[in-house]
Amino acid sequence: MQSSTQTIEPITGSLTLQRGLYCVAALALVSLLLAITGRFLGHTISLGGHTEEKSLQEIVIGNSVLELPANMIRFGKQRRNGVAQRVDIYLHWPDMEGYQPEFIQDFNGSGSEKRLLFATFEPRAISRDMSGRYGAIYSALTAGPGVKGPSGLSVQTFQPESGFINEELIVSPETAGNGAFVARCLDAKTSKDNFASCQRDIFVGEDLQLTYRFPREMLKDWQQIEEQMRSFAKTHIKGLK
Repeated sequence: MQSSTQTIEPITGSLTLQRGLYCVAALALVSLLLAITGRFLGHTISLGGHTEEKSLQEIVIGNSVLELPANMIRFGKQRRNGVAQRVDIYLHWPDMEGYQPEFIQDFNGSGSEKRLLFATFEPRAISRDMSGRYGAIYSALTAGPGVKGPSGLSVQTFQPESGFINEELIVSPETAGNGAFVARCLDAKTSKDNFASCQRDIFVGEDLQLTYRFPREMLKDWQQIEEQMRSFAKTHIKGLK
């Protein structure tokens, strides 16, 4: 009589079962990765493209070198060291700080007041800044001396053929040693739905133009904003005193 031998395989010896275990392990790993990634992405999405990182980025534009904290740089692709054609920044006003969690409503445009300044550093492309262009260009494009605006400013209307649609020219009196403050703003009605409806450019450093934009509602604070922007440029361009 012949006896038959039986081979008892361990549980993991079954090919089908092994495959099942591998699938379960793989799903568990994927679930873990998704959980970790979800936490990271959820935080990133909540920032809306902003960053809390304050590490200094050294950016070379023309012959000038800027040192800017990453949380002041508006676009992620510009948050790097090296040569650039331009750099765009945004600042919380009046403290002139970059993005921080406590400012999230202001940076996302959902705050009760408009509190952001936007600015661009780039090479000078023209021979005169906005104040210098007033007498040579803008004054010939406006209709009359204008009406009284906030904090000593005058609001001048552009002539229809000037091409500046729904815009007004904002001008201060000239003071000794300083030219007039000159900015272009969208008119009051159009400005209501605009985050930064006034624009001004100034020359800073050796060869840079700084164009900054701010809400029309801040025109009453134009002197403080102008002083702060010039001071900001002086602080963040290396070699300036």
